[in-house]
Amino acid sequence: MSEKIKNKQELKGKVVSDAMSKTVVVEVSRYVMHPKYKKYFKRSKKYSAHDEKNEFKVGDMVVIESTRPISKTKKWAVKEKIS
Repeated sequence: MSEKIKNKQELKGKVVSDAMSKTVVVEVSRYVMHPKYKKYFKRSKKYSAHDEKNEFKVGDMVVIESTRPISKTKKWAVKEKIS
């Protein structure tokens, strides 16, 4: 039998909120080049991520990975903390 390969996306970001139970909000920043002026500028997006043990706090740098939908907004789970 062939083994099914699961490709999961991974993103690095900073925890900006831990007010909810089992959920943290992670802000992921990236640099984008302007199409006309060729200048790089920062774009950021916030993702709700599942934190089963409520172990991550505001300011932590974490890696999140895509997962099955857990709720309406949670489609990511915290994988690990970056030192």
